[in-house]
Amino acid sequence: MSVTFTYVETQVLLEYQWPYLLTFLPPAEELERTARESGALLRKRGVPSAEALLRLALAYGFCGLTLRQTAAWAQVAGVAEVSDVALMKRLRTSDGWLGHLLALKLAESAPPPPRSTLRLRLFDATTISRPGSTGTDWRVHLGFDLSSLSIDHVELTDDKGGETLTRFALRPGEIAVGDRGYAHRKGLHSVRAAGADFIVRLNWQNLPLKTADGAAFDLLAFLRRLPEARTGECEVVVAASEHDKLPALPARLVAVRKSEAAAEASRAKVLRERAKKSRAVDPRTLESAGYVFVLTSLPADVLSAAEVLETYRFRWQVELAFKRLKSLLHLGELPARDPPLARSFIFAKLLAALLLEDFTDRFLAFFPWGYRLA
Repeated sequence: MSVTFTYVETQVLLEYQWPYLLTFLPPAEELERTARESGALLRKRGVPSAEALLRLALAYGFCGLTLRQTAAWAQVAGVAEVSDVALMKRLRTSDGWLGHLLALKLAESAPPPPRSTLRLRLFDATTISRPGSTGTDWRVHLGFDLSSLSIDHVELTDDKGGETLTRFALRPGEIAVGDRGYAHRKGLHSVRAAGADFIVRLNWQNLPLKTADGAAFDLLAFLRRLPEARTGECEVVVAASEHDKLPALPARLVAVRKSEAAAEASRAKVLRERAKKSRAVDPRTLESAGYVFVLTSLPADVLSAAEVLETYRFRWQVELAFKRLKSLLHLGELPARDPPLARSFIFAKLLAALLLEDFTDRFLAFFPWGYRLA
């Protein structure tokens, strides 16, 4: 269950529920120390404390206020005495500190290591553009723990920071689940080196596969032999890479033929995307759109072919998490062009998302006096 907050409601939270929101964060002395050590609050001219600086950052990144509006609100609310220019300078040096607070909240919400059951970790990324930009300027990489339905990893990179499973720390017994963007040899090897397993979706051409005897694997020929409405699987090997000094990696290919309606919808999507980019469509791309096929390191006695596909289906939970961030917190709207200010804005958004989860959980656990006693 979740509670949706409008911009007005979030400003009310910052105005009247601030002491309560602070209970979800480190104590004041810890905020002061980390703000000072990170360089976010070396001088307190106009901004009396780390709490005040955090409140300013959340007002700017959380409530949909411009720098000028945030500065005006801060003066009226008695939070700080700063101009919009001074506020911008403060926030430009606060990105590291806000990232640290975000990491603390993520660590706090992460569940303990699993004992005997496998834990699903879902991974995805979303892009953010600066004002006026039509391309990718930032990429937010997100890890989602399905067992607790919580975000447990956030990383912010520029447009050159691609999707890879090497970004995420995995533990033995976990299963990393990712879409086509994560089907790369380095990432798959990093998962296995950690004692974890993977389930990743494939494109027909993005990962070189071989048969067990070392011959090239004909993916489309395998897909054409699939029966209607039944899963198929076979043992394959991810080819070794001399360039990256990676050995061959045994795996299972699991696939299912789509219904004709679903296949037609997928082909239509491919055609629309290629038309937007004025690109010709490879016939193999259209043919492979009629199937869902994933690669996994899990043996059949752990998950059957049907269970592998059902497990991959849960990956949509991380898609929903991103959609929630973008729709409820307007994560896709980036008003800042300056990189340090943009990082502060995005980190404040994500920190606010975790604070909202805490606030909602406590709100649903009703107490007549409005909060849980220590």
